[in-house]
Amino acid sequence: MSEAKYWIGFNIVSGIGPARFKKLLDYFGEAGRAWQASRSELRSAGLDSRSIESLLAARQSLSLDEELARVQKQGASVVTWEDERYPPRLLHIHSAPLVLYVMGEILPEDEWAMAVVGTRSATRYGRQMVGELAGGLGGSGITVVSGLARGIDSLAHRAALRTGGRTIAVLGSGIDIIYPAEHRDLARKIIDKGAVVTEYPLGTKPEAGNFPARNRIISGLSLGTLVVEAGKRSGALITADYALEQGREVFALPGSVISPKSEGTNRLIQEGAAKLVMCVEDMLEELNLTLVERHQEVRMAIPEDEKEAQILEHISAEPIHVDEIGHRTRLPISEVTGTLAMMELKGTVRQVGGMNYVLARERGVQYAVE
Repeated sequence: MSEAKYWIGFNIVSGIGPARFKKLLDYFGEAGRAWQASRSELRSAGLDSRSIESLLAARQSLSLDEELARVQKQGASVVTWEDERYPPRLLHIHSAPLVLYVMGEILPEDEWAMAVVGTRSATRYGRQMVGELAGGLGGSGITVVSGLARGIDSLAHRAALRTGGRTIAVLGSGIDIIYPAEHRDLARKIIDKGAVVTEYPLGTKPEAGNFPARNRIISGLSLGTLVVEAGKRSGALITADYALEQGREVFALPGSVISPKSEGTNRLIQEGAAKLVMCVEDMLEELNLTLVERHQEVRMAIPEDEKEAQILEHISAEPIHVDEIGHRTRLPISEVTGTLAMMELKGTVRQVGGMNYVLARERGVQYAVE
């Protein structure tokens, strides 16, 4: 936790985003060393003059211990790239947030997540269908990710909760500012059965410019994105665009050709950017998610020792390099490779080239994600 305060500091500094911060981290090795570096050292690390001045000014005005204490007082935790709790799927997107402020808990089963987004002014048709689709996802063990906004977003969260599912809300404001205010009670319920997260520092107001960037996190946490209703300039279409850039699936609910609320979704389908959805099974089958619950049971049952259990927590359908597994588990690389070799013989994992590993198929059991 001692390093977390420095990550919070860099997240506050104007002009130092994920790309510049990664450059500093690569050069100095630790966020703390980068934070305390001299002007000449920062220049040698490749930081431009404006960013250097911003960092030096922030060092004079910020008390990192106080900032960390304020976050903790809110009941939030700080999750960084180096934290094993950081969602693996999000970690691999372009410009992954260097810090996530989290109220509630992000769990390993949230790896199986779907984003559900749409217009803030849903029609009766949209309200009915988001209830069926998001509720169906939640009832099937899929975590529903959305943005806590009015309309489709909040309806998606409520539908997941109603069917006993997990849900994650991504804010376009600080973790201490729930927006809109009338969704504070909903946010509390989400925290009990999932998480409320944001990349924005405490006190950040929900300004319009924050939401497009917020949308990359919604899609980045998810296997795919479902757009329920969206006009031709809806923010939900930005989320769909991010999903496509991230190599994730996009789904859309078709609507009346004379309804402005369905113009965006119908266009996504017409252009081949999204797959048409009529029922929840369309998404589950497309993403091979029909056996999520069984897959989770098998995944928990397979490990035969503590090392296997540790390693298995970090292996999914997406390839991960053996060095990254070693970094996340903090196991010596020789133990990681030896354990992976045994797991490969058992059919638990398989190598897909270049010392990258994915979950394998258990005999007689179809894994949830290929």
